[in-house]
Amino acid sequence: MTSRRSLPLLLLLASALLVTGCGTGTQPGASPAASSSSTGSAVAGFPLTVTNCGVTTTFQRPPRRAVALNQHATEIMLALGLERSMVATAYLDDRILPEYGAAYRGIKVLAKEYPSYEALLSVEPDFVYGGFNSAFDEKEGRGRAVLARAGIDSHVNVEGCPTGPVTVTRAEDEIRAIGRIFGVPDRAERQITAMRGVLDGVKKKIDGAGPLKVFVYDSGEKTAFTAGGAGIGNEMIKLAGGTNLFGDLPKSFGDVSFEQVAERAPEVIVIYDYGDEPLEDKKRFLLANPALKDVPAIKNRRFAVLPLSSAVLGVRVPSGVESLARQIHPDRFA
Repeated sequence: MTSRRSLPLLLLLASALLVTGCGTGTQPGASPAASSSSTGSAVAGFPLTVTNCGVTTTFQRPPRRAVALNQHATEIMLALGLERSMVATAYLDDRILPEYGAAYRGIKVLAKEYPSYEALLSVEPDFVYGGFNSAFDEKEGRGRAVLARAGIDSHVNVEGCPTGPVTVTRAEDEIRAIGRIFGVPDRAERQITAMRGVLDGVKKKIDGAGPLKVFVYDSGEKTAFTAGGAGIGNEMIKLAGGTNLFGDLPKSFGDVSFEQVAERAPEVIVIYDYGDEPLEDKKRFLLANPALKDVPAIKNRRFAVLPLSSAVLGVRVPSGVESLARQIHPDRFA
């Protein structure tokens, strides 16, 4: 195992020395202020110290060879125009948003799901950005401490370690953090302004509409895997004019019984659409579940659908809120 890992690591170190010694142009994905970093001049905003989910990292310059793991991490980077600073990506649940398609096609896909530690080293990264804590699974050899020992900095989406409710403000904080790390804070602010514009439009449309009782069905047959109160999904339902019936669960996702769902009598069921199980199969299962036969949402066949890629903390949050609002309160968007 040691010999298999040492060669890629040596290649990584050699590459880093080569880049430091020979680079003279503007670094990919960096702001104009960062263009002098390869000549040894100071980079505006650097050194930058960031504490993320209990890990403190000091960046001497913006990363140049980043790997993004998970859909929302990849799309945050693409939204900030950082594709030239990315050497690879992996583990997407959905198609990349059309507006980022051209940029994404030029980036190597390391694996359908998470790459191995050796696969990560093969692209000589200096930074790994994970959308979920599972991106840095220590049992799989991708722990953040292991990466740090190899000279690779890391960052995990803040939804993985919330200190309080996960709100839109947290999504903005995440985008700002990536903007600062890559030396493009101005791009982050432009993205945040655009996101606020969409949310403001939704707020005006549903103003005065009474909130409907919403149950999120992610998956499960013996029990229902649903959205709790500690994830961005809870906030999205609220902003879309609904009340998450299991917002009292103190985590992002959790299991509840179908009897509990029936007791809380949802008016709308939001289905998270992803993976190999077809959406229509999920609907048929819920409609045929005897525990739910008297639930208003089942009686009235009131379903809303949201891709899982839109229900996590990333740049899709505003469009996800708008989509939910249109389905929960269609009369307000007529």
